[in-house]
Amino acid sequence: MSTASSSLKVTHHQGDRVVVRATATGTDLFSYVYKPDPEAFEARKPYVHPLRTLSGNLVSGYRPNDHRWHKGLQMTASHLSGQNFWGGNCYVHGEGYLPLHDRIGSMRHDGFDAVEAGDDELSLSERLTWIENGGAEWARERRGVRVHAVDAESGSYAVDWSIELTNTRADGEALRFGSPTTAGREMAGYTGLQWRGPRDFTGGKVFGPDAEGELMGTQGPWLAFTGEHDDVDGHSTLVFEHAPENAEAIHASHWFVRSEPIPTVAFSWAFFEEFALPAGETFRYRYRILVADGAWDEERVAARLKELAW
Repeated sequence: MSTASSSLKVTHHQGDRVVVRATATGTDLFSYVYKPDPEAFEARKPYVHPLRTLSGNLVSGYRPNDHRWHKGLQMTASHLSGQNFWGGNCYVHGEGYLPLHDRIGSMRHDGFDAVEAGDDELSLSERLTWIENGGAEWARERRGVRVHAVDAESGSYAVDWSIELTNTRADGEALRFGSPTTAGREMAGYTGLQWRGPRDFTGGKVFGPDAEGELMGTQGPWLAFTGEHDDVDGHSTLVFEHAPENAEAIHASHWFVRSEPIPTVAFSWAFFEEFALPAGETFRYRYRILVADGAWDEERVAARLKELAW
């Protein structure tokens, strides 16, 4: 199924992925892949890859040799009531990272309530189930993904991502969200919505409002990551922004961000402390990722985010 608007063409490959193409350049900007991954150890879940700028530069990494379970842009939960919905080795305090296959959970795509294209945007509404390794259904998720604000003048567009997660455990237990840091490893609060950059972004520039450099574990309304590409002469910038209401969410988020040895950013919702989601209750977060050509600075980022105010 294909739907074309004035600047975007949306193609839904049934049972596999939804692809957004820039009609002016023929570039596939965004592919939302929901076909079940073949590798259970990598925590089966939908993801976005490839992710490209308007000029066609690749700004996502897929199954890098250092972390095969890193797949572009994906929703994760590294430590969830003893299960790992991030993928790969599990951190156990005092023992390090271990390949505990019986702790790897998965997110099942149950269907789309809507796949809509119009007025130069794509809007997805998806239902998912979070399943622990033994097969028990622990949570139901309603996910929203929107590609919009395509702007040739600035060379940018936006991806909005929302999550509404409800604890559906049949045993009535709370879901406890944590991270390697809450399990004992310092400054390793990875969990939540995570982006893995391409390898040529290693050593890229990280900055936020009035801050630059080492921002691991800090808080802020947005954070930007600029990298320089191999092969082509150019830079790209990704900006990660919280919706205003995230400040009032079930738990305050911190930035998990590395430029070295790998390029990655996550909206970590359980960096330093665990939080519990009681049975039957729901939490919500909304995020925005701005994908841009060029090496943007703080002033340019702030101006564009103001134009795209929530």
